[in-house]
Amino acid sequence: MTVNEYKLPDVGEGLTEAEIVTWKVKAGDTIKVNDIVVEIETAKSLVELPSPYAGTIEALLVEEGQTVAVGTPIISISSGDRASAPVETPEIGTPSPDAPVEPGVEGSPAPNADTDGEQMPTLVGYGPRTAGTTRRPRKGAATPTSHAGEVAQEQLQGAFTPGTGPEQIEDVDEDTAEDTAAGNGAGHGAGHGGKVLAKPPVRKLAKDLNVDLATITPSGPRGRITRADVEAATAASVSSLSPMAATSRRSGERERREPIKGVRKMMAQAMVDSAFTAPHVTEWITVDVTRMMRYVRKLKTRHDFSGVRISPLLVVAKAVCLAARRTPEINASWDAAAQEIVFKSYVNLGIAAATPRGLVVPNVKDADQMTLRELGEAINALTATAREGRTQPAEMSGGTITITNVGVFGVDAGTPIINPGESAILCFGAVRKQPWVHRGKIRPRDLTTLALSFDHRLVDGEKGSRFLADVAAILEDPADVMLY
Repeated sequence: MTVNEYKLPDVGEGLTEAEIVTWKVKAGDTIKVNDIVVEIETAKSLVELPSPYAGTIEALLVEEGQTVAVGTPIISISSGDRASAPVETPEIGTPSPDAPVEPGVEGSPAPNADTDGEQMPTLVGYGPRTAGTTRRPRKGAATPTSHAGEVAQEQLQGAFTPGTGPEQIEDVDEDTAEDTAAGNGAGHGAGHGGKVLAKPPVRKLAKDLNVDLATITPSGPRGRITRADVEAATAASVSSLSPMAATSRRSGERERREPIKGVRKMMAQAMVDSAFTAPHVTEWITVDVTRMMRYVRKLKTRHDFSGVRISPLLVVAKAVCLAARRTPEINASWDAAAQEIVFKSYVNLGIAAATPRGLVVPNVKDADQMTLRELGEAINALTATAREGRTQPAEMSGGTITITNVGVFGVDAGTPIINPGESAILCFGAVRKQPWVHRGKIRPRDLTTLALSFDHRLVDGEKGSRFLADVAAILEDPADVMLY
């Protein structure tokens, strides 16, 4: 019998380590080549790894939540011969051109979709899962054994890009969602034979909210605790506490610590590098966007925009692409090593997204070449992927200019930090009804504030001001230019 050890691979990001987030198999499971066995979190994204071997799972060598170096054995598989052709790890984010759309593939319903609405798509680029895989009911994580083998050679350095969705979503069978206390740190309660039943995203939510799962009465199928149960318990706890009661009932640790790792670690380093490398200048402008808001409402009624989520951000994105044509420095980058300014004839438009895992800045490739509808579809897909925590490294690299939309949080504006490798970032604030002088009279108008931070090494005050004024002018009257 041959026992193969599957070592943590370099997933093509130029990174040296990853965290084991969720095992998709356990000891005793039978798998085929390319079956997904584990979900890992790198410093940039969540990635599902397929198995290069077929056979029976002998042991899981690394616990969930543990960070290991590339080349570390993470799982052993017996009697599994390597496929006749080596399994190549495709470029993350590039779908297989021949992969049919079927259950389990991104863009189609996942098998075993849970009644809570949580499901796991197959990793883009690895193709559909092969039917016929038999998996035993999951009863908990297998006991890890000692690490074996040597760590792989140092990887090639990849492009450095910051990156960052909800907690990971696990693909579980209908009847086997339970995780034992030994395997997942669950307490004992009355929910189901003394075990607390909850999926990993729900457990993480409870941990973040400091809620004891053992005290919650489950409402989900087969006695499972749902996200709604945790949120309801939190709301009940908060409403029952007055300031005095909160003081008197405080117990346990007064501080909580969590490791700086993954996306948050990469984001923090990127922001420090940018803030202390590029000399930032920020300019502000208040804009009457009453006509823009009317235009947005009109687009929502147009038949040729059906199926596309229309928002003011779409108009701002188009305005940035148009204004960048007149001020190319705003879409350039500073190459310190070569002592050159790199002018880009394309716009890869970044959309900053704040998620529970940290900051993600995916970008729409060649956004300046898209029609308004195409741009809307691209932004919708980009933001949906970010919320799911599935943004891949390829989607975060190569950005040329970024928009951060703080208006969705009710914030008027800010002084954003430039995304590394770019020269400017536009902050789009909340749109509010305010008194404004319009045609000589004070009237209620829709107003917003734009703030532009730019790298003063290559964008001087005149160029930065002209770009910001151009964006403002387009937003004040967008109808005539949006089609270009």
